Amino acid sequence: MIDSIGTDGLEDFRAGLPSNSYATLIRAIAGQQLSNAAAAAIYNRLRARYGGRVPAPAEILAEDPEELRVAAGLSNAKVRYLRSLAEHVLDGSLDLDSLDDLPDEDVIAALVAVKGIGLWSAQMFLIVHLQRPNVLPVGDLGIRKAIMTLCGLPALPGPAEVTEIGEPWRPYRTLACLFLWRSLHATPI
Repeated sequence: MIDSIGTDGLEDFRAGLPSNSYATLIRAIAGQQLSNAAAAAIYNRLRARYGGRVPAPAEILAEDPEELRVAAGLSNAKVRYLRSLAEHVLDGSLDLDSLDDLPDEDVIAALVAVKGIGLWSAQMFLIVHLQRPNVLPVGDLGIRKAIMTLCGLPALPGPAEVTEIGEPWRPYRTLACLFLWRSLHATPI
């Protein structure tokens, strides 16, 4: 867990985020490619529609997609992604209770099988929700910008270069990411 490897001095960017896997994924989908403030607003509107709680998978599937889109301020694509998550949870192809016991690669594979959850979202889930200590999201723009500055690179490094630069940070690449994000005065979620 991240807390056990010492993050003193870093802001707790998990504050205010959901505590269970399903709600974390709902929030991740609702907030994709938005500012933190906009993501929180949409997530809160979605919860408000269900009396202040995250809707259960069956509730999402029973909801009229257009009504859900308008009420929460979601795009059509995000409504489809929420429905895909609900379907995967209900049919058992995504066993949220088992994710904590799986290796990182298996968690990523299980999550990216859901339409709308990509590699970056899966890596953020590993970092923020499962608090895995050795995750390096090589496609994260903030990580790439911070590495460019740290290493004095003339341009943003690509995934292969980020992987190479981050190799010495094992087995605590997540902690390195926290410091990199902090160097930009940014948080990942």
